[in-house]
Amino acid sequence: MTEHYRHTQIGYVVLGALGAALLLIVYLMTVYGFSWIAFAVLIILGVCLVLFPTLTVVIEEDVLEIRFGPGVIRKKFSLRDIESCQVVRNPWYYAWGIRLTPHGWLYNVSGSYAVELRMTTGKKYRIGTDVPNDLEKVVRQSIENTRR
Repeated sequence: MTEHYRHTQIGYVVLGALGAALLLIVYLMTVYGFSWIAFAVLIILGVCLVLFPTLTVVIEEDVLEIRFGPGVIRKKFSLRDIESCQVVRNPWYYAWGIRLTPHGWLYNVSGSYAVELRMTTGKKYRIGTDVPNDLEKVVRQSIENTRR
């Protein structure tokens, strides 16, 4: 498959917050002793630090794919199923990660801008990005190319 677009956004706030929380728990465990609960939280935060530090958007031939971190968590969209797209701004309380919002599913690692995909089925998805205009332009072009 020919790759038409690839952009990776780094979630610096997520990295900083998770890293700080990990260090705090390690510090607390060294001062107050081992705790199974603290250890479990440490493992969960470590897994999140590996799985969610970045969001990569790739457009190849007739597919738009998003991948968190190393790509264990990913989602594919057929360009033929995308009816339209537009740049949107998410409220601050939508935060980051994968979540269901009143506007459909949101995939985000940082910032408040996203490109909203409206599918032919009526479903909506928001892909967070630090280059919303670039992503919107490439998605629009890719949709047009698949319809030819």
